[in-house]
Amino acid sequence: QVQLVESGGGLVQAGGSLRLSCAASGRTFSSYGMGWFRQAPGKEREFVAAISWIGGITYYTDSVKGRFTISRDNAKNTAYLQMDILKPEDTAAYYCAATRSLELRVAINYGYWGQGTQVTVSS
Repeated sequence: QVQLVESGGGLVQAGGSLRLSCAASGRTFSSYGMGWFRQAPGKEREFVAAISWIGGITYYTDSVKGRFTISRDNAKNTAYLQMDILKPEDTAAYYCAATRSLELRVAINYGYWGQGTQVTVSS
């Protein structure tokens, strides 16, 4: 069982930065792939970024490549999403999730989800 708690969301102007954190409970955090997803009002939840449990391989959706960076600190049981050069279209509720699957870009593969943190980017 893994419990996830996100933090770090807020209101920021376009071009600004935020860092989201995802604190995980449990002693097996290092054996889970971690992902970030987002959902804007009226839209489906979409994949943003993920990092594998072994090798630290990272994946990003095209719209955030070069602006967002996912990382993890297994000693702190925490995953991060550094978001730079934010745009109004990045406005959404952001969710972290944990999975044992090797396919990290598909939401249905994740068995554990946080409650979400709101990111609002003003123009």
